[in-house]
Amino acid sequence: MTELAVLARLRGDADSPVEKLTCHPRLPLAVAVAADCRTVRVLDCGEGQLRELAALDAEPGASPWGDSAPQAVAWHPHEPLLLVADGDSLLRWTPGGTSRTPAANAYEALAFDPDGTRLWATPSSDDYEGSDLVDPATGAATPAPFWDTGVGVHPSGALVATLVSDQGATHCLFARPGDGAMRVQRQALILDCDGYGAPLFSSDGRHFAIRGNAYVDQLEVFAFPSLQKVLSTTLSEDRHEPWAFHNLAWDTRPGLLWIGTPTGSLLEFDVEAEEATGHPSDGVPVSALATTAAGDLLLARGNGEFILLSVRPAAPVPVSVPAAEPAPNDDVAVFLSGTEDTPSGGELDDHLVLTDGTRSFTDEELATGTETSPGDPTWLQIQASMNRFRGDSTT
Repeated sequence: MTELAVLARLRGDADSPVEKLTCHPRLPLAVAVAADCRTVRVLDCGEGQLRELAALDAEPGASPWGDSAPQAVAWHPHEPLLLVADGDSLLRWTPGGTSRTPAANAYEALAFDPDGTRLWATPSSDDYEGSDLVDPATGAATPAPFWDTGVGVHPSGALVATLVSDQGATHCLFARPGDGAMRVQRQALILDCDGYGAPLFSSDGRHFAIRGNAYVDQLEVFAFPSLQKVLSTTLSEDRHEPWAFHNLAWDTRPGLLWIGTPTGSLLEFDVEAEEATGHPSDGVPVSALATTAAGDLLLARGNGEFILLSVRPAAPVPVSVPAAEPAPNDDVAVFLSGTEDTPSGGELDDHLVLTDGTRSFTDEELATGTETSPGDPTWLQIQASMNRFRGDSTT
């Protein structure tokens, strides 16, 4: 159980509630964006205070369905540097001011590589089935393999996770970053249908959460490096009370996930114990949620307000860590020891070793299997139908 205390409040735009908060991984900075709103707000959330540092004018992004989406943003992993996709340009903010750099495309998602030397941007200017590797200083782009939605960085910086989405199924890919590139691994996770948010690693890297999908308010949590599914739940069956899409934030304490709700309450979920504790509110919906570099919770609410909350354990937390417990880098090493880089050339699907977090699938099973059960995921039932069709057409 945790005690929450309000540290600061900041009034925002009630007509355009923030839909996504992105905190700098190391500095007391955050950026707030909303669809159908040109204003990107840069916030200082240090020393228990909240204040606006800048209100940037940028063109809203476009979703895969053609409507407006929050602008794509990316914090440099070490420096107080923010990049915002602004149409066919990149808007650059630092405490010293703003500038713009021409971009090769109107990007829908941005992410810095863990060492901050390159920017990953999608979709590619040359091919919607590709991405760009961008020089953040000049905007110069070179083609790179496709990814979409966003990039989750393991806390060690030695691994990233991203998505390649399709209406039938989505692949969660894992990659070794190096020299600006993503070296995609063969071991991958397969998710039913599409419409997911970017993978979000816990503070110790031993779990990651994925929010989606396009059809239900779903939340799934997986263990790392095993990729075993430890939680799958539908947050709500009521489409008239949708949950905010960016409503997840990991606590700095391992295995503790915060979830913002349409009623304004916060759910504190202990992944290991599989226990949830509710923290009530005044009924104003949570529209976005994030964890600051200091470990506080930053909320955006449906009335446009921002709230900074301190997070304190109600009981003392043991400070000793068992000697046998592996460090985050060790977890990445364990994962990489059981997989390898995907070969260059050919279709990505042909190189992947797939699991859905519950069972693994062999190449032969996927290529020839024709039988499924009613409880099997949609993508597997579609694959079996295609295999049956191919079998019928050859007889």
